[in-house]
Amino acid sequence: MTNTIEAPERYTVISADGHAGADLRDYKPYLERRWHDEFDAWAAAYVNPFADLLAPTAYRNWDSARRLAELDADGIAAEVLFPNTVPPFFEQSNLTSLPPTAGEYERRWAGVQAHNRWLVDFCAAAPDRRAGMVQIFLNDVDDACAEVRAIRDQMRVCGGVLLPAIPPNSHLHELWDPYYEPLWSLCEDLDLPVNVHSGSGLPDFGELDPARAIMLIELPWFAHRPLWHLIFGGVLDRHPRLRVSLTEQGVAWIPRGLDTLEWFFARMTRGGSAEAAFFGASVGALKLTPREYFGRNVWVGASFLRPSEAPLVPEIGVDRIMWGADYPHSEGSYPHTAEALRVAFSSSDPADVRAMVETNAARFYGFDLERLRPIGDRIGPKVEEVRRFLPAEDYPADSTCNAFEGELAIKSW
Repeated sequence: MTNTIEAPERYTVISADGHAGADLRDYKPYLERRWHDEFDAWAAAYVNPFADLLAPTAYRNWDSARRLAELDADGIAAEVLFPNTVPPFFEQSNLTSLPPTAGEYERRWAGVQAHNRWLVDFCAAAPDRRAGMVQIFLNDVDDACAEVRAIRDQMRVCGGVLLPAIPPNSHLHELWDPYYEPLWSLCEDLDLPVNVHSGSGLPDFGELDPARAIMLIELPWFAHRPLWHLIFGGVLDRHPRLRVSLTEQGVAWIPRGLDTLEWFFARMTRGGSAEAAFFGASVGALKLTPREYFGRNVWVGASFLRPSEAPLVPEIGVDRIMWGADYPHSEGSYPHTAEALRVAFSSSDPADVRAMVETNAARFYGFDLERLRPIGDRIGPKVEEVRRFLPAEDYPADSTCNAFEGELAIKSW
């Protein structure tokens, strides 16, 4: 009689936060021919200021085979892809750029469309394992809707729309403006998520030396703003099936942030209060409270949960959390994803861990877990391994991942 030894149970990890983009000159074939001469001149003059895009590891953004090999080695079966490299006619990634002016719009829209079409091909190289994000501008809602329709059907798994948060004092309509109703309706009808990633919505901080430090400190807060804009602006009330992800913004701010929104909501809907008289004209028509809208419409792309953040998961909701590796960024978990999961989840119920690293993202983005499961069974981190506590003295010495900040790490916004 032959004894059968069952393989150890593993997680099929789906990273809700990955970044990719073409090498600079590889965008050219994805531009309309009328832009080629102008692209050549722009590319020849462009000096890339980003160290990670000049480093020997920059290939991780665009080399499909090497990327898959590294993710396999790190136990990641699939990933959601946000932009990272510089598209044509930009100074930096679209993720952190100011909205284009009317004079810049045509050229930069051509650059965004080139990235989207490159991403279609990049996702096609591993169609079950990559969910591509459709980049848009909010300057022209008709252009944005047409691009969403054009790109969605070209990907097996479409990550939805990357929503550019709007900086203060922008020339664009605010997110609650009826101008964007066609976009919200389209995403709702197509069941496509709207994604807000950290880095968007930044104002112009200027060129003085302290500007970059101040930008880094305030960067998460500007990405948080769309949450209350969509809630108090009535967007989530008018579109109850619209799904929103807040990605790579930390989670420590959410419980107290929702408390604050609840407080404002109560003051603006309480008869006789000054807040209701002067500020609550539209808020009184909302059918739910901010916490209820969050529980119905909002998920969290919780990249590399910090030790100080993991205990807050029950307050936010296990069903809301989608873990992310942030590959290939230096603050991401690669090549120590198993250790990062141990730091975050060693004391968690394996069923909850499976939801946060696997099933929540599969449902939210539309990954086919039946197709991914054989990959996860081959490469995924073992359930028993993740359950083993990792003491701080054993954190990877060569990692700069925020997951290994230690017990005294300050909480993010």
